[in-house]
Amino acid sequence: MSHVVVHVVAGVVKNAAGEILLAQRTEPKELAGLWEFSGGKVEAGETRFIALQREFQEELGIEVQQAIPLMQLLHRYPSKYILLDVWEITAWQGTPEGKEGQAWGWFPLYKLRQLQFPAANYPIINALHLPTEYLITPEPQNPEQFFQELHASLQQGIRLVQLRAKTLSTAAYNEYAAEAVKIVHAYGAQILLNAPVAIAEKLGADGVHLSSTELMQLREKPAITWVAASCHSAQEIRQANQWDVDFIVLSPVQHTATHPQQPPLGWEQFEQLAYTATCPVFALGGMQRADTVLAREHGAQGVAAIRGLWNTKSAMINK
Repeated sequence: MSHVVVHVVAGVVKNAAGEILLAQRTEPKELAGLWEFSGGKVEAGETRFIALQREFQEELGIEVQQAIPLMQLLHRYPSKYILLDVWEITAWQGTPEGKEGQAWGWFPLYKLRQLQFPAANYPIINALHLPTEYLITPEPQNPEQFFQELHASLQQGIRLVQLRAKTLSTAAYNEYAAEAVKIVHAYGAQILLNAPVAIAEKLGADGVHLSSTELMQLREKPAITWVAASCHSAQEIRQANQWDVDFIVLSPVQHTATHPQQPPLGWEQFEQLAYTATCPVFALGGMQRADTVLAREHGAQGVAAIRGLWNTKSAMINK
């Protein structure tokens, strides 16, 4: 890589009302006037967390006590690459103040998409709108059992669903999708379809999920709230970056029963690939809910799973 890579930490701070702390870049910084998630360059000899603590103390007078990784992404500017290392600050003390003369403020999440940010910050906004679990539905066997188990999954806290049903006819898929959209939205959750965008829009879905084959054949990004894609390689991630996909699922992290012949990435290779993505990345392949913390530590938004997140009918009965 011929460009300089600058390792930058940034932090997401929320107050008791769920509002997010932003600061405005000032002269003589590049991109002055834009809003940003505070942070700065990791200095030689510093750990990521120590750099985060120092930057927040210097910029806003906040003492960062605890933080967990949110995402990592590599963003290319004309003269350099920024490795943006984003943390969710879960415990802090102090009253924010613009110690460098910068404006700052608390903003509700829905306002963020109305503000101007440096380009590298926009994937963070997507990440904040996404949960840490992405449920992929199993192949339906019969409607009554499928929808009962979908209810059970949503009752367990699932808030992002992909309706994946490759064995159904188009007509049957559309019938399942229409009912699934109603159920998912009743829980205040979001649903993406493995279907053409026109069908997703007609049924009121929140987005579409592209297979890796569909991603590689893409010629125009669908105009819908969420466009997600499955990726298994650096080439597919580059394609997702080119089309500004909103988030991806990267797999397989571990061996899976559904694709036993496919060699797993392992966490080290997953992390290396994930930070080349310019959007949030979910880890897929042998994932369970308990793997979320580990996935976050390796640069993931969270975990995606079928069996690991799908609640069976017996789970609902025993609840």
